Amino acid sequence: MSEPEIRDDRPAGRLEALRDGEVVGHIAYFVLDAPARALVPVHTVVEPAHEGQGIAGSLARELYDMAAREGGVVAPLCPYVARWAERHPDEAPAADPELLEAAKDWLRAHPGRF
Repeated sequence: MSEPEIRDDRPAGRLEALRDGEVVGHIAYFVLDAPARALVPVHTVVEPAHEGQGIAGSLARELYDMAAREGGVVAPLCPYVARWAERHPDEAPAADPELLEAAKDWLRAHPGRF
C-alpha cells in the first residue's frame, strides 16, 4: 500500500493523512509558544478500515519532521506519539520535562479544545 498524502491543517490543529482524497487518519495538536516552541500532539486517530497500514506512524514521523523544519520540538501528550517516539529516538528527540509540563498546563487551561 502506498504512503498516504499528509497535509497540515494548522488552523484546525490537525495533521491529516489522506488516501484518494479521503481523510483516513489524523493527529490533533496545538502549538505551544512558551517556554519554547513546540508542536503538542494530543491524540491520534486512524479510521478502522485503515488500521494496521502504518498511517499513524507516518503521521507521527511527519509531525517530528514539521517541528524540525520550523525550528521547534514535539512535546507528545498523545500516548501513541509518545510510544512512537520511544521506538524511534533517532527521529524523535525527547522533549524537555519542563516543556511537557507547560503543554499539560496549556491543555488544562483550554479544556474544551480537545
